[in-house]
Amino acid sequence: MWLSDAFPPMRRENHYGDRVIRCFQDRPPNLNCLLPEALSRSTSGEALVHDRLRLTYRDLDERVARVAAGLAAHGIGVGDRVALILDNGAPFVELVLAAWRLGAVVVPMNTRDQKPGYQHMLSDSAARLVVYEQALRDRLPSEADAPGLKHRLCVTATPSEPSYEALFEHGEQTDTAEVDEEDTAAILYTSGTTGKPKGAMLTHFGIIHSLMHFEWGMGLGPGDRSLITVPMSHVTGLVALIGTALRAAGTLVIQREFKASRFLELAARERMTHTILVPAMYNLCLLDPEFDHYDLSEWRIGGYGGAPMPEVTINTLAEKLPHLQLMNAYGATETTSPATMMPPAYTAGRGDSVGAPLPCAEVAVMDDAGRERPAGESGEVWIRGPMVVPGYWNNEAATAREFIGGFWRSGDIGSMDADGFLYVFDRKKDMINRGGYKVFTTEVENVLLAHPAVVEVAVVGQPCPVLGERVHAFVITGEAEVSSEVLRRHCTEALSDYKVPEGYTFRSEPLPRNPNGKVLKRALRDELTVSVSNGGGAQGRA
Repeated sequence: MWLSDAFPPMRRENHYGDRVIRCFQDRPPNLNCLLPEALSRSTSGEALVHDRLRLTYRDLDERVARVAAGLAAHGIGVGDRVALILDNGAPFVELVLAAWRLGAVVVPMNTRDQKPGYQHMLSDSAARLVVYEQALRDRLPSEADAPGLKHRLCVTATPSEPSYEALFEHGEQTDTAEVDEEDTAAILYTSGTTGKPKGAMLTHFGIIHSLMHFEWGMGLGPGDRSLITVPMSHVTGLVALIGTALRAAGTLVIQREFKASRFLELAARERMTHTILVPAMYNLCLLDPEFDHYDLSEWRIGGYGGAPMPEVTINTLAEKLPHLQLMNAYGATETTSPATMMPPAYTAGRGDSVGAPLPCAEVAVMDDAGRERPAGESGEVWIRGPMVVPGYWNNEAATAREFIGGFWRSGDIGSMDADGFLYVFDRKKDMINRGGYKVFTTEVENVLLAHPAVVEVAVVGQPCPVLGERVHAFVITGEAEVSSEVLRRHCTEALSDYKVPEGYTFRSEPLPRNPNGKVLKRALRDELTVSVSNGGGAQGRA
């Protein structure tokens, strides 16, 4: 699979006290090396493109120096937390690099969250400064609820309030703070589908290893133009796209939010060579009636993750864009993005796999007693490596519970085949028990997504007094109508009878998601329970 000579030399090292892990031997000492190295490789090359704004690496370096000076004037220094509640845009990138230059820690937050979430994250991280979108002003906690938050800056402020632009009025900060590679660089709060979100501590050490995995695994360099449309506040946006573009000295093209037609137009105009999307975005692009009219001949690498890519989507993309290399990548916030990646040559034949472990990653499939499962048998996926975070911010109990011997317990159920490819079936809590038979919802969702009328789907368990649970599917279709009976016949051809959904809810509105974009299956289960208790049909169109 991965050729050993394709990656830099590795060696085992001791980190975070008691972890002995495979590391890249030659690596930058911290993230403050990214911009100077990119500047030396591509002085006049484009670093960032957003709407009419075009910055060379020299331009970006000058703006970062000014923002860093502004943050320092507001009292930000080594170890201080800087919160970002921003949409995709140049200010996000500038603030991240400026904070790192000062040795500070960035705390990105999704703009789709609400006041209780922001209050928890701002208080838990003890952020000293926040930069936010004007539309989100009323969602910020009061001064009494966040007493440690000393400064609030708005990117589009009115004349009467402090603004992001005011940071540019304090000269330039060209010197970088002394930073150890094990120091925390970012705190990313996990999705919090149960309980309050936990702050994963991403370190300089971990992020650098992820950037090197992406750079080498995808073959990226100064000529690449990466289009980012996933949220910059998510680990994929921050690490896989912003950080990787800097590491490769490439160009980052920014889309504020995903719209398929706008994405395709931007990708063609800016000669995009690389991006990372979720599978649903690929499907929406293919459904665009103008898809075939866009010149996407420069698009070389198409990364994806977060959900399985339907085989029909893989085949359609191969037909329409034969030069495009699709690469599945599997990871999480706690693994600083990728732990496995699919070599492009294997995508077509192993579309249901999330790839092979990356060189510095160790992946094990374990049973509930903490014993490794044989090849082909399912268990919980455990991950170890330099990318795995040392733990959760201000939460020793969660750290002790989810990290064992340097391994992070993912909560995903999967298996490893004899060739070393990983397959992820489901989250532990999302697995359906139908009369003693285990049903992995991801498998059912993948089959339903293969139907041409289905755009998005989520499968959940419906409580049943006889069987415990029955299989139920929430379905969003495209322009073509489809009935539950048609989908039932479709599933019967590919699934065991106990896995075939017995109920369907057709929706016109999007599936409910948390601020990080994950489908809230708990909300769907609650919706289904209410519908059934009120006598509503389990197969109607919501």
